[in-house]
Amino acid sequence: MTEKIVIRKLGNAEKVRVRDAQKVRDATTYEPVVPEKQLGFIHNNMDCIGCRACEIACKDKNGLGPGPRFRRVMYVEGGSYPDVFAYKVNMSCNHCAEPACLPACPTGAIWKRTDNGVVDIDSTLCIGCRRCEGTCPYGAPQYDPVDNTVKKCNLCIDELEAGRKPYCVSACMMRVLDIGPIDQLRKGTYPTKAMVKGDQPVRQVQHMANPELTNPSIVFIAHPKGKVQS
Repeated sequence: MTEKIVIRKLGNAEKVRVRDAQKVRDATTYEPVVPEKQLGFIHNNMDCIGCRACEIACKDKNGLGPGPRFRRVMYVEGGSYPDVFAYKVNMSCNHCAEPACLPACPTGAIWKRTDNGVVDIDSTLCIGCRRCEGTCPYGAPQYDPVDNTVKKCNLCIDELEAGRKPYCVSACMMRVLDIGPIDQLRKGTYPTKAMVKGDQPVRQVQHMANPELTNPSIVFIAHPKGKVQS
């Protein structure tokens, strides 16, 4: 087996820890984690006004400089007058049931929590190889050139453990973004202001990668023009 290349400059203690983590990772057969409860996002494409308050709250919470964006508000426009349309799609890490980034990580820095299904990164083990960035079909891992590591949304795990919701959800003035148990969100049974009676959550919208790839934990209240025809 060829020796692994460590891209990020590591101290002596970090080198030992990363090397040990690589040995454990290499000796482990990957099996998807089945958490006790899988949390996920819901976003209402119809009522989102694109204010980007969620983006700013996320960057502030995580101390992100220019460049990396854990949460991204994407504007979609199209049509010809008079049949024109515009809507927004809001996405971060989808904390997938079968995350492509996790088995791609050579050091085991990426892991999935067993209690709530959050996909997290141990930054002390990240060597900045960016393999996770290349494998994620949703663009969730974000490379930070300042410290040469990859970072991403961890659902504000410290807020969850304190009984609060993530910063992006709390910052949403229109209440079109929320979290909850993904199975209930998919069925439309979870009580949330992000959808109203009669709304039908969908797993995919236009221009989004096929959810069959990783089974992402997100649903949308889709704009009519954004719905994917089955």
